[in-house]
Amino acid sequence: MTISSRLPRRGVRLAAVVAAVGLTLAACGSSDSEGDGAGSDQADGFGKLTVQLSWIKNAEFAGEFFADSKGYYKDAGFSSVNLLTGPVAQEEIVATGKADFGLSNAVSTASAVANSDFPLKIVGTTYQKNPFTVLSLADKGNIKTPKDLIGKKIGVQDPNLSLFKALLAANDIDEDEVEIVPNGFDVAPLEDKQIDGLVAYVTNESLLVKGHGFDTVDLPFADNGLPFVAESVMTTDDTIKNEPEKVKAFLEAEIKGWKDACSDLEGGAKLAVEEYGKDIDPPLELAKEVEQARAQCEDLVVSDETKANGLFTISEDMIAANMKSLKTAGIELEADDLFDMSLLEELLKEKPELAQG
Repeated sequence: MTISSRLPRRGVRLAAVVAAVGLTLAACGSSDSEGDGAGSDQADGFGKLTVQLSWIKNAEFAGEFFADSKGYYKDAGFSSVNLLTGPVAQEEIVATGKADFGLSNAVSTASAVANSDFPLKIVGTTYQKNPFTVLSLADKGNIKTPKDLIGKKIGVQDPNLSLFKALLAANDIDEDEVEIVPNGFDVAPLEDKQIDGLVAYVTNESLLVKGHGFDTVDLPFADNGLPFVAESVMTTDDTIKNEPEKVKAFLEAEIKGWKDACSDLEGGAKLAVEEYGKDIDPPLELAKEVEQARAQCEDLVVSDETKANGLFTISEDMIAANMKSLKTAGIELEADDLFDMSLLEELLKEKPELAQG
């Protein structure tokens, strides 16, 4: 079993973001391990770049690994790069200036904006669809539709409880119709058939359980009434207003890195296993990382809209769908409070080749 199934999975924050006082910001695996926070060393272009990842350094961040290893960040004007390992309170790390940019999801960032007044906005997104799912076994829960949840015992992690309840609400299912079982991030209770389903990631736990030889069934949130973007790039309002070229430079490097990642799935997986995540214990498994790279590129990163408009773009229709999901989750915001796509639009007009391929 890989580390992905053993560490606490980062959760969606639907309450006030908890202060991350005294966090130790690990920066192993980046091209600069000394990073002293965001916005330093401005003598060299934009200076040092600090990026807060949402999870451990596995293939989930293959695009960032390519952007670093191929020098795209430096080409864009950053003197060095710190890729900080998660999971942490990404929103607070960015809002308090400990990182220039962070990767999170629309629900987590919206919660931080609405509940903690963090001055943050999403300026682009890696995943067009969120990877949350209810994972079940074909010979046990066999949960193919939302209505199949009724009467079932579902393992839900505490940080994801409100999100799961939002999924129920989006499908007109009363909470009393489902037995919600507190569960960690281990897949063992599902495999041992102690529960009928498990809140999971299609690119992580679903692959693990399938890799263990089980016939699995997924009920993706994004396809069942709760779509929202994930691995989304967030930064502060101040950065957007006062350092727009820095934002565009970062997005340019990200787009280039993810083009490479989705063109070379094995290469991205190897960067995770052999370089950026080489110190993870127990070690990452190459076969699983390759499959994760494939799943995320084919199902989450690349879509009909990105083929038409370019990677990292978020269409008006998608923003509207996200806002509907946020309302279902009990978060009241206007779209302009959460999304600012103006700088990405400027970048793609200035460099239309980035939107190609």
